[in-house]
Amino acid sequence: MAHKTSAFELRGAVVIDRMQSQFAACVAASSDGYFPVAGESAFWLEARPGIAINRLMDVALKRCRVTPGALVTERSYGTLEVHGPDQGQVREAGRAILAAAGVAQSDGLAPHVLTDEIIRQVDSHHAMLINRTRNGMLLLAQDTLYTLEVNPAVWVLLAANEAEKAAPIRIVGLGAYGAVGRLRLAGTDAQIEAAVAAVQRALAGVGGRANLGVD
Repeated sequence: MAHKTSAFELRGAVVIDRMQSQFAACVAASSDGYFPVAGESAFWLEARPGIAINRLMDVALKRCRVTPGALVTERSYGTLEVHGPDQGQVREAGRAILAAAGVAQSDGLAPHVLTDEIIRQVDSHHAMLINRTRNGMLLLAQDTLYTLEVNPAVWVLLAANEAEKAAPIRIVGLGAYGAVGRLRLAGTDAQIEAAVAAVQRALAGVGGRANLGVD
């Protein structure tokens, strides 16, 4: 009996040139593979069908000196990550993965921002509610809070790392799996405004297929 293979869809692929300290720590805290450290480079890919990432991870590990950090299959999508101290090897792993999938990086979906909000002088009770489910730093009363929700989820990783490059914010929450990516940042007004500007520049600079944000 012949079996039909679903067409491969690249949702997004991103190279993180140099992982910042909080970003690397947040990723490592939820990693199901070998955790990364600050200063390393990383390649992330999100695709459908999700289970296809197993074959693509195999390609990267056999051809390049990189370490696997994530191999996650959600209900509809799959996400993989490889990282290492040699940015050239990480980029080569990304090229090998894309070639094996028969796609180019530009075939991914452009970021579609669903939420992009700044909340100033957060109430103490609000802060405690968020801290109960955080996976990063603490949100404190009277902090300025920034929330981002973007589709595909993989683009939230670029946003988080670029935000930390731009200002000494605190990453309170970082979720990069599933239908959407979510980011929460805390800091002063000036810190958050600088970080948000960096996030917006980074996402605006990403090319790709038109994205209406509907799955």
